[in-house]
Amino acid sequence: MSELVLTPNIEAADDFYAELLAAHEGLSKAESDALNARLLLVLANHIGDRAVLTQALEAAKAPPR
Repeated sequence: MSELVLTPNIEAADDFYAELLAAHEGLSKAESDALNARLLLVLANHIGDRAVLTQALEAAKAPPR
């Protein structure tokens, strides 16, 4: 079983964030929500490890630190 990585781990994180924001430009709230849902499912499929996905769900439900 792998462990969920919660420390910064994205190469060129600011560039990725800008790319993510750009992907949402011009979308309605519903379209933006749908894009987020599709992205989440694509990334969950890539991870594939159900234990890690469960850890991610729990981390996302926790109050922000």
